[in-house]
Amino acid sequence: MNLNSPSAGVRNPSRLVPAVGDPVSCLWHRLFRGTRLLRRAPDWERFAGEGWESRIMDEPVTDRLHRKQGRSIGRRVFEDGADRLSVYLKRHYKLPWVHGVLATLFPNGAWSPGLQEWHHLTWAAQQGFPVPRPVAAGQMVGPGFRLQGFLAVEELHGMLPLHEAVPLAAAQLDAESFQRWKRGLTRELARLSRELHRRKVFHKDLYFCHFYIAESHTRTVPAEWVNRVVMIDLHRLAKHSVTAPWWQVKDLAQLLYSSDVPGVTARDRVRFWKLYRSAWPGRPPGGWILPFVRWKWSLYERHHRRHAGAK
Repeated sequence: MNLNSPSAGVRNPSRLVPAVGDPVSCLWHRLFRGTRLLRRAPDWERFAGEGWESRIMDEPVTDRLHRKQGRSIGRRVFEDGADRLSVYLKRHYKLPWVHGVLATLFPNGAWSPGLQEWHHLTWAAQQGFPVPRPVAAGQMVGPGFRLQGFLAVEELHGMLPLHEAVPLAAAQLDAESFQRWKRGLTRELARLSRELHRRKVFHKDLYFCHFYIAESHTRTVPAEWVNRVVMIDLHRLAKHSVTAPWWQVKDLAQLLYSSDVPGVTARDRVRFWKLYRSAWPGRPPGGWILPFVRWKWSLYERHHRRHAGAK
């Protein structure tokens, strides 16, 4: 299955407006005048306003702007009377020319990172994974072979990434409660990872900072953790059937490396591995994978030390 396919569904297709701006022009028109491929949720235009597609790449953000190498991300708060829509707006202003060529020749494909992540998020929601709600995405092709793209994802209000949430819970909960808290969280992280990997789908950035929980959950032990850990940044998500073991090792090593935060112990990591292998349909991953995970983890550690020493 191609996760970038425009046919990738969502949990409730009726909640998506039919595609607008899909290219119908001839190659000559796309090459010399350009075209757009856009996707949006039902409430997007009410907040973004008329003509949003023409100004979205120049729309000023409200705050938290970060720019790097031809791309930017920032928070944009839209208001419609008393209603508000807060999104993180990711924009790519300059994409590889070869992608621009492909987008010109095959205009119905998702060639920009924003549109690709839209398909990844809608696929993940359809499969039952808790992910942020994408509210708009698109790519602008031409003139020439120019390619730009964007994605607007609804803000996760009142939530924290795990590398912040775990130390905070350790400081706020008593020792016994914190152990129960970690057991529930570890079970859910193992479930999410297993459910991805058994489909031979891999996140490729499976770090603690890409899992979010409600800040209120750091002050109490939730009765149920299922679907309370939200997975973000799915721009690199992909299915790999032939090379699945390599990507499985990489995902698990990233999670292991990023779990080096106050409050996480070796016992927690052992528990994660046991839970990850449990309830696996068919034959679970063998113990042979662990030495490779540790090897990949050591590479991340070495790279981090070199990078830290260079500063």
